[in-house]
Parts: sequence; C-alpha cells; structure tokens
Amino acid sequence: MATIRKRGAKWQVQIRRVGFPSVTRSFLIRKDAEAWARQTEVQADRSELPSDPKILHRITLGQLVERYRDTVSPKKRGYEVERIVLTAFLRHPICRKPLSHIRTEDFATYRDERLKTISMTSLKRQLSPLHNLFEVARDEWGLPLPENPLGKLRLSASQRRRERRLNEGELDRLMAAAGSCRNPLIVPIILFAVATGMRRGEILNVRWDHIDREGRSLLIPHTKNGHSRTLPLMRETTEVLDTLSEMGDWVFPMSGNAFRLAWDRLRARAGLADLHFHDLRHEAISRFFERGLTVPEVALISGHRDPRMLFRYAHPMRCKIIEKLDC
Repeated sequence: MATIRKRGAKWQVQIRRVGFPSVTRSFLIRKDAEAWARQTEVQADRSELPSDPKILHRITLGQLVERYRDTVSPKKRGYEVERIVLTAFLRHPICRKPLSHIRTEDFATYRDERLKTISMTSLKRQLSPLHNLFEVARDEWGLPLPENPLGKLRLSASQRRRERRLNEGELDRLMAAAGSCRNPLIVPIILFAVATGMRRGEILNVRWDHIDREGRSLLIPHTKNGHSRTLPLMRETTEVLDTLSEMGDWVFPMSGNAFRLAWDRLRARAGLADLHFHDLRHEAISRFFERGLTVPEVALISGHRDPRMLFRYAHPMRCKIIEKLDC
C-alpha cells in the first residue's frame, strides 16, 4: 500500500514492497500524489519496479547454485552429470561469498586453481552451467546482477581436436577381446558404432520401435544438439540387428555405466589403452567419406548441423589426394 502524508507544503508518497527498495516522491497537489501512487502500485504488482540491490548481500553464490541445480538442471538431458559438477562446486569457498562480492577476478582465481588438476577443455564444460546460472538469475529470477562475472573470464583452450582412427589390425584385436566378454552385447555395440557413427548414448537409447526394417532407417529422437535425426541403415547395420533378439523395448539393454566399465576392461585386454569409444564415431564418419558420400549425405547420418565441423574428418583422405595428384 502507498502511504501519503503532508510534509510542509508538499504531499509525500512512499511505496514499499518486499524485494524492492522503497520509492518516495513529493507533489504540490494531493491528486497528483494519488495518481502517481496508483500508477506505481500497478508497476509493483507487475514486478516492474527496480529490484533492491541490497538483496545481493543476503544471497550467497552457493544458494544460487543450489536453486539452479534443483530447479533448472533437472530439465536438461545431461542432468546427472551437471548435478555432480554443481554439487562438487558447492564445496569450494567461493560459494560462501554473497553475490554482491562476486567478481570476475574470483572466478579467475578459481580457474587458475582448477587448471592445476584438469584441462582447460574440462574446465570450460564445468563452468558452462555456472555461466548460464547467472543469465537465468538476472533474466528470469529478477536478481539485480550488474553483469555476468563469467562473461569476461578468459577460457582459451587450445584447439587440439582428437583425430584418432583405427590402425590396421586394431579392429580385429578389439573384436577378439570383445569375444571373451561375458556380456554378449559388447560385440554388436562396437559393430553398430563403426557402421553408424552414432554416439554411445544414442546407441544405448535405441528402441526397437525406432527401427524401420522395410525402409532401412533408424530414428534418433534425442541427440546431443537437441535435434532428432533419421539415418539410413547400411547392410552391415541390419546384419548386426539380425543377431539380436527383440526382447523388451531396448535394442541394447545396458546402462551407460555398465558399458563404460566393460569398455575399459576390453581395451585393456586388447592393448588399446589410448582408444576411446568416441574414436569409433570418428572412424565411421571417415569411412563414409572414403565410400564417396558427399558432405550433406554424411551430415544427414552424423547429425552435424554445421558442415564445417565435418572438415576434420577429411584428413584420412590425404593419401588418396596424393594418389590423384600423382596420376
């Protein structure tokens, strides 16, 4: 409610609302004071008044992180990983500081400290939800943050893209080691990855009703970039599917953690400690180009939205370019 009172020769109006600083203004005529009071109260009801900057003294960074972790993160596909990252971040002393004292230099100190144990690329992934946190707090939660403290933080990771392909005989070694696995799904998962170029999470989430046998296509409804895609199935892929029994909804009924553990044991037995499962995606896409597929055709299968991202897969063809130049 607005308070109107006579102060000397003027009428003074004061409006107070929780979460906002009190607003005061003086008028010579009472009717003007009443009209301004009604207009300002409407703005207050719409939360259009400037926020109280003192609220930043009462909220710590940790409280903001907890709110984001518990309300925003669960809506993301990568919630489990993000929850672990944010929970670990809450143990750092920076989370005990009030928002009014958080500056870019605080995160610069945190950056330098973390880089002693992790790479810049890993740090960028961990700071990504924190950067979004400040944007949400300012734009959706109405906190009067003057700027995003992570907006000016320098995070220049070197562009060392992994370009690991299977060398001659490595796939045979991998399959020989996989043949001794107790889980019969390991072999078909590896063959499926090399034939389709799909990511690990995409493969483990394939359902039988996603597969069109007659049309030889596979629907991937949820992908890393948020866009669904339908990819054609090569003969090698359908042959892998023919070896599996359609029991249950999932083509490969196996959890991500179980497969990670099995993969680590598998590459140790095969003597391929430096081989990542994601390297099989690189191998598959490179093979698509070697089969003569065009960039749009490969992008349709791989799901890359930007064709420029596929240029990194052209390096295996250099030897073929040399052969053409020598002709």
